[in-house]
Amino acid sequence: MAWCERRGERIRLDTLLVGDVAPGDWLLAFQGSAVRRLTAGEAAETDAALDALEAVLAGADDVSKHFADLVDREPELPAHLRGGS
Repeated sequence: MAWCERRGERIRLDTLLVGDVAPGDWLLAFQGSAVRRLTAGEAAETDAALDALEAVLAGADDVSKHFADLVDREPELPAHLRGGS
C-alpha cells in the first residue's frame, strides 16, 4: 500500500500490481489500485486530459490548449496497425 497525492487529493492505493514504489513515482490508478507506472511525460499528458475534461464540464468549448501535442498535426496509426509493405 502507498499514500499518493495528486490533483488535490490524498488517497491510499493498493500497489500489488506494480510492486514497491518510492516517493516521486508516477502511478496510474483505478478504483483504489495502482495499475501501472507512468513516466513524468505520461503523467503530464494524463493531467492535461483531466484538465480538459474539467473544462468541458465547466462549459468550455475549446480544449485545444490541453492537447498541444495533437494540435495542427495529422494523427498517426500505431506501428502495429499500419499496413506492411
